[in-house]
Amino acid sequence: MEKQTITIYDVAREANVSMATVSRVVNGNPNVKPATRKKVLEVIDRLDYRPNAVARGLASKKTTTVGVIIPDVSNMFFASLARGIDDVATMYKYNIILANSDGNDQKEVNVLNNLLAKQVDGVIFMGHHITDEIRGEFSRSKTPVVLAGSIDPDEQVGSVNIDYTSATKDAVTKLAKNGNKKIAFVSGALIDPINGQNRLKGYKEALKENGLTYSEGLIFESSYNFRDGLSLVERIHNSGATAVYVTDDELAIGILDGLIDRGVKVPEEFEIITSNNSLLTEVARPRLTSITQPLYDLGAVSMRLLTKMMNKEEVEEKTIILPYGIEEKGSTK
Repeated sequence: MEKQTITIYDVAREANVSMATVSRVVNGNPNVKPATRKKVLEVIDRLDYRPNAVARGLASKKTTTVGVIIPDVSNMFFASLARGIDDVATMYKYNIILANSDGNDQKEVNVLNNLLAKQVDGVIFMGHHITDEIRGEFSRSKTPVVLAGSIDPDEQVGSVNIDYTSATKDAVTKLAKNGNKKIAFVSGALIDPINGQNRLKGYKEALKENGLTYSEGLIFESSYNFRDGLSLVERIHNSGATAVYVTDDELAIGILDGLIDRGVKVPEEFEIITSNNSLLTEVARPRLTSITQPLYDLGAVSMRLLTKMMNKEEVEEKTIILPYGIEEKGSTK
């Protein structure tokens, strides 16, 4: 039997008070007599009344919900960001609606429109690249949007990232200083500005400053998953590379395991640096040297920036760059 929805009207009738009184009790308004408050709370408890967030939102023009669009909820990079977002959202009393876009351009648009239809107060977008279509939806909706771990080259949308160009340059420079003459670059789609503009730029700068030649044959595009890393190993090995910079930890572990399966010694014969320093870098053997990103903070700062935008507070800087480092572990000499 379907459970009947209890409304504020039912509580008011049962407690023999007005709906406005019930509303004041629910919202913690002090202008209610203690005896009346006690009676209303007893009825709320007995009827198991839960205030309708959507209805409250319609009355206040705010739903206190935030939509979070994530390309892959199982990827540790995005999961760590989502944790930071959720903790700050809870602090500011916002609810989260998490939506998986599978990194698919059309699905991202559909997911965004579904969230906007739910009257969310703001959106945090984690996507691989900002298409013209999704940018059009952002500007048309007038709902505040912040990018977390995603780049807007035009800087029209608020965003929180690290300096991916400098971080990649530092990682590739380390591999070059270790004596590697051919360093592979393995990333997600190069159409994504983080990869095709920022990271690739850092890679090229590092090669140039270390007297190494850039070669298209050392550039590999891939999906961010373990199996794709495994399947890339033969091509990387055949390229003559003796080191690789990888933009995703799960992908890096696929490459590491594929090399070990081939009998290649890491780091003695082949070095690897990855990008996110997630837990995966610790469980790998050897452990993976990585750029350190403050993953939790990327999410937390994104949510804080969004709260300011939603509340129309003054925002001094919409493009926020957080610090990074490189943690040396077992996959480099």
